Amino acid sequence: MHIADGILSAPVLAAGFGGTAILAAVTMRKMEHEEIPKVSVMSALFFVVNLIHIPIGPTSIHFIMNGLVGVILGRRAFPAVMLGVILQAFLFGFGGVTVIGVNCVMLGGGALIAYFIWQLRHRFPLGDRLEMIFGALAGATGVFVSGVILAAALFSTGEEFLATAGYALAAHIPALIIEAIVVGACASFLKKTKPDLLVGQVQKGILKTS
Repeated sequence: MHIADGILSAPVLAAGFGGTAILAAVTMRKMEHEEIPKVSVMSALFFVVNLIHIPIGPTSIHFIMNGLVGVILGRRAFPAVMLGVILQAFLFGFGGVTVIGVNCVMLGGGALIAYFIWQLRHRFPLGDRLEMIFGALAGATGVFVSGVILAAALFSTGEEFLATAGYALAAHIPALIIEAIVVGACASFLKKTKPDLLVGQVQKGILKTS
C-alpha cells in the first residue's frame, strides 16, 4: 500500500511530512527505554510482512499488520511503523524518499486508529470472545483507514487519480478480511498465553495504556 515517488503533488507531500512530524512527536513522548525492544520487534514484523507484494492490475496489495501493531503497542505503534517505512524506502526503494511522510501517516495512522478501536472493547461485555472480536475489528480497521488515506492522498493530487484511488481501495478488501481474521486470532491467543503483551489489558486492577 505504499505510494511511489513522482505521483503526489508538492502540497500533499509537505502535508505528509508535517503530519508525520506531529504524530511522531506525540506518540514518542515520554517513551521509556524498556519499551524500545518491544517497539523494535513489532517494527521488524511490520517490515517483513510488507515485503510480500501481490500485483493486481495497476496496483499491488500486501499484508500490512498495522492493526496488530496497534493492538500490541498502542500509541507507540506509530514510531514502530514509521521506522519500518523509512527502512523500506532506503533499503528496498518501497515507495520512495519523497513520500516517506505520506506513507508514514497512511500506515501509521491506520495503526493508531486500530488501537483506538481495540480500546473500545472494555465497553462491551462479550465474554471470552472479546479480544478475538475487537482484535478482528482492529485488524480490519488498520487496513481500511490506510486505504482511505491512500485514496485521499491520490485524489488530493488530482481528480484524474479518482479511478486509481477507488481501484486501490477495492483491491485491498481481501487483505482487510484476512488481516481481520489473523489479528483476531492473535489477540485471542495472546489473551490466553501472554496477556501482558496486549495494550490496554486490565490485570489485577491495573490498566496498561501504552
